[in-house]
Amino acid sequence: MLDPDHPLEVEQLDPDPVRAFADWLTDATAAGEPQPEAMALATAGPGGAPAVRMVLLKGWDARGLVFFTNYESAKGADLARNPQAAVAFFWPRLHRQVRVTGSVARISRRDSAAYFETRPHGARIGALASPQSQVLPDRAALEARVQALAARYPERVPLPASWGGYRIRPTVVEFWQGRRDRLHDRVRYRLGRAGGWSRQRLAP
Repeated sequence: MLDPDHPLEVEQLDPDPVRAFADWLTDATAAGEPQPEAMALATAGPGGAPAVRMVLLKGWDARGLVFFTNYESAKGADLARNPQAAVAFFWPRLHRQVRVTGSVARISRRDSAAYFETRPHGARIGALASPQSQVLPDRAALEARVQALAARYPERVPLPASWGGYRIRPTVVEFWQGRRDRLHDRVRYRLGRAGGWSRQRLAP
């Protein structure tokens, strides 16, 4: 476990925040964080009302962070109206947090299909069966639909038209390192108009 009074210097972080994030995610995995790829995803609903839920990070590169969901879910509806989002990762064993804010766009259908094929059969059936965020009469109705689809698709499950990936394209990334005296270390990256990143230390 990281010393809670271990200082974080700006120069310790990679100048590219995506690479810096990858380094911290590797540290979180090595530290035994139970689900280091879990992130709280915040979107804006009708009238700007905030909504947040946990999703799983499934990929990241210079283009941004990728997660998958039902496009017709509540978060999908939010992103259709306002394609902006924020996510937060928290790794308590390391006393670390990363926040990312940016624009959101769907990834290609081909990339969504490629990931969908890697999911367990039950998860693929579940994605096809669930009208996510819609009201159900009862649990039995959902289970009956799952059973019918599992019988229809015992092996290959088609990619649902309403399911796929989103990519968050970061414009602001903040790294937070906790300190015992609560004078935490915070380093914020901002994407400039020319495409380069600047970084600054923030007060805790």
